[in-house]
Amino acid sequence: MQLESGAVVEGRVTRLTDFGAFIQFENGETGLVHISQIAHSFVRSVRDHLEEGQTVEVKVLGRDEKGRLDLSIKELLDEPEEMPRPRAIGRQSPQFEAKLRSFMRDAKERTTGGGGDRKGGKKGGKR
Repeated sequence: MQLESGAVVEGRVTRLTDFGAFIQFENGETGLVHISQIAHSFVRSVRDHLEEGQTVEVKVLGRDEKGRLDLSIKELLDEPEEMPRPRAIGRQSPQFEAKLRSFMRDAKERTTGGGGDRKGGKKGGKR
């Protein structure tokens, strides 16, 4: 069996690591499914998705410069219709925005000489 880029083959998970899973094929060759190629969603732990001894179907992505097989499980899965979006930060309350504008206006007046010294303390020299 020749494992070429684009081939879809079945193999057995022989070892799990923090960065992926090693898959062995009938011909004795082994390749790596990197953690980023396990699922479309974020994979915190490879062990949450795969077990040693499990038979899986993988797609051969190609070979790296050292001739090692790069594999993917994710490429064979249907893509979710819509990827989850990060939760948007809600608009601040109008009261907060009014207080912030007032604070900024007062700060500008203090720094441009609109009354009092810059430190807001007593007038008339250093302490």
